[in-house]
Amino acid sequence: MGITIERAQPGDAGAIIAYMNRIGCETENLSFGSEGYPISEKDEEEIIREKNQSPRNALFLAKKEGVIVGDASIEAFSCRKAHRAEFGISVVKAEWGQGIGSRLLETVIQHAKEQQIEVIELQVRSDNERAIRLYRKYGFVKIGTYPNYFKIGLTYVDFDFMNLYI
Repeated sequence: MGITIERAQPGDAGAIIAYMNRIGCETENLSFGSEGYPISEKDEEEIIREKNQSPRNALFLAKKEGVIVGDASIEAFSCRKAHRAEFGISVVKAEWGQGIGSRLLETVIQHAKEQQIEVIELQVRSDNERAIRLYRKYGFVKIGTYPNYFKIGLTYVDFDFMNLYI
């Protein structure tokens, strides 16, 4: 069975929490780790409802045989920053290199175009070469580096800030 990409619904909240807890144990690229995703199922439901109330914001899920294997979000800014949006993406480690990240990113870019978003922004670990290659493939450019953006244990980690100008 193939991968489907769909917009998250409040009923997906429990599966999203399970997915987030899984990926938190698989990588050091996220803002949380094996301690678990810091959002309750009830709060996740509310976040999804709020995202779905605004046509400019979205959380997309990649599912394989009904199980979440990736997600991508776009969160548009307002007022004088309304031409910009922040982007985030993740894929379970077992599915890295299978094109899921590309499909999710293509979905987000298409969504941004439909919503007249002109700039998609992201932050990525400076040493996450796989992700940086993906972003460059779709036209993202590095606009700077934030030293010590994360602190994992006693180790500081730099992040690159990248933008896609649509």
